[in-house]
Amino acid sequence: MKKFFKILGWSLFAVVIVAVFVFLFQKSRKQPDRYAIEEVRQTDTIENKSVLTGRIEPRNEVLLKPQLSGIVAEIMHEAGDIVQKGDIIARIAVVPEMMQVTSAESRVRLAEIAYKKANEQYQRGKVLLDKEVIAREEFESIEATYRQAQEEVTSSQEALQIVLTGKSTGTASTSTTLVRATISGMILDIPLKVGNSVIQANTFNDGTTVASIADMNDILFTGKVDETVIGKLRLGMPAYITIGALGKERFKAQIEYIAPKGTDNMGTNFYEIKANVQLPEGKAIRAGYSANAEVILNASYKVLSVPEACLQFEGEKTFVEVVLEEAPKLRTERREIETGVSDGINIEVKKGLKAGEKVRGVKLND
Repeated sequence: MKKFFKILGWSLFAVVIVAVFVFLFQKSRKQPDRYAIEEVRQTDTIENKSVLTGRIEPRNEVLLKPQLSGIVAEIMHEAGDIVQKGDIIARIAVVPEMMQVTSAESRVRLAEIAYKKANEQYQRGKVLLDKEVIAREEFESIEATYRQAQEEVTSSQEALQIVLTGKSTGTASTSTTLVRATISGMILDIPLKVGNSVIQANTFNDGTTVASIADMNDILFTGKVDETVIGKLRLGMPAYITIGALGKERFKAQIEYIAPKGTDNMGTNFYEIKANVQLPEGKAIRAGYSANAEVILNASYKVLSVPEACLQFEGEKTFVEVVLEEAPKLRTERREIETGVSDGINIEVKKGLKAGEKVRGVKLND
């Protein structure tokens, strides 16, 4: 009986050993590789795009400066208003300088003295001319001096008025105290309040900005592009602008400016580009919006395509594995092809494949 159990035990041990070896053998056998099978398809459009970041800006933004120094007395508009060329934006109250006032008053007094003397000579000359004591040529010289003195009085008085109030009786309609819009458009900003001091532009100062105005129907996308992309861009290239604040709405645009010189930033050269944005009628866009421009570098239409992951490269040649048989075992044929435009996922096939053929794709198992 003991012998029976001994034989049985050894038999079970042998079975376990064999089972372990069979299991390890099966596990060590290399499983056949599995691949995705991709079909050569007819594709409507393949576009090679580059996405640029930037902002929306008006083409022409005008800064309005006062024509004289003083204090803001009145503001007629606010940011966001639509104005026409010539509309009054603000009125400046003049704060005259004592030296200028003194000089202008002195000029008036001197002009009045000269006029008084010229008038006396003129009246005396008329009497002498009537009595034929002096020649007409001499009287005309006296009269010219009188007219000049008369004009100098008027001119000096107007100059004093301009120093005191910023305007004169003869130039009230074009008063320098009024800040007018120089173009038609939207007021983007009025950085001043009533009571603020302003300075006119001069050699040493740009002057105080009273308001900024721009035509918001004529806007640009402006962005910076690094040197790896700039060489692919051309004037006239189409682009599509998306503005984060407006959701997924896209606007057509066209590149109209590429900077000929770059600027260095942390060791990388960046170039400015501008694209004119085509706005639908009645669409309002705010200046300063952050935006992205999707530029179509090149495109192909109605072409054959395969996933770019199917490609194999050898030197400058491109190959794919064309599927001859899928079952029971995958059988392929290596074939050279000619490719075109790629969108990063699919690539155009110019030569070497036909629609409906299948090619080996990415490996599915490790």
